[in-house]
Amino acid sequence: MQIEVVTAKFRGGNHGYYFSPNGLNLHLNDKVIVETEKGKDIVTIVNEAEMVDASTLSEPLKNVIKIANEKEIEEGESNYLKAQKLLPEVRDLIRKENLPMKVISVESNYNFSRLTINFTSEDRVDFRDLVKVLAEKYKVRIELRQIGPRDATRILGGFGPCGQICCCHKGFGINDHISIKMAKNQGLSLNPNSISGLCGKMLCCLAYENQYYVDTLKEMPKVNSKVVTKDGEGKVVYNDILKKIVSVKFQTETTSEIIDYPINEIKIINKE
Repeated sequence: MQIEVVTAKFRGGNHGYYFSPNGLNLHLNDKVIVETEKGKDIVTIVNEAEMVDASTLSEPLKNVIKIANEKEIEEGESNYLKAQKLLPEVRDLIRKENLPMKVISVESNYNFSRLTINFTSEDRVDFRDLVKVLAEKYKVRIELRQIGPRDATRILGGFGPCGQICCCHKGFGINDHISIKMAKNQGLSLNPNSISGLCGKMLCCLAYENQYYVDTLKEMPKVNSKVVTKDGEGKVVYNDILKKIVSVKFQTETTSEIIDYPINEIKIINKE
């Protein structure tokens, strides 16, 4: 069975979620109020209405309640900033409770009926007493959410070794499985320091171009394989994957020469 959905993102989030448009005529970048398991919140439409197979939905579809008006959008912005300003105060409260937690961010829903506190810790933390203290102080529902180092970097941001803002902070790579094979495909050093991001995990950007390398490697001859060129038979010594150029070595008893050829100008004899 096909069902109509729109895709929306929460503020500061990178994942898109399906919602029922609930009969509303919604457009790209509309701010709308939706139902969630944790209450109402404002989200941004990132994909307009489309039909999807109901069997692909992992959980019951929540509704878009209404298009947010200007007052509600301003209220959401104000409460978002209000929650951010609570960060030093929340950290002080946690220090007083002597809990091994590092608070990364404090977020609220649009009407400030819920505070979500994202934190990292090397151990499991019993924060039941802390929840009571926070709920009593702020008079709202409190959610403490333990996140990993990759999510912490996604929230905080920073600059990667390339000099650009971290991919995860911009929304790239967060849904991808990153593996050491991707680094091998791209001819990168396997030194952990060379292929790790600020979070200490493997670079998200390894997944960004990996499919190109996978597809191109199928066309390229392996290093040390024999190929035939317009200049004769030689041995592959290097592949430039990005330019699709093959470096071929010609060896005689007295001379040695390396010549570059586009992949479409050589014929592979074997792949040993």
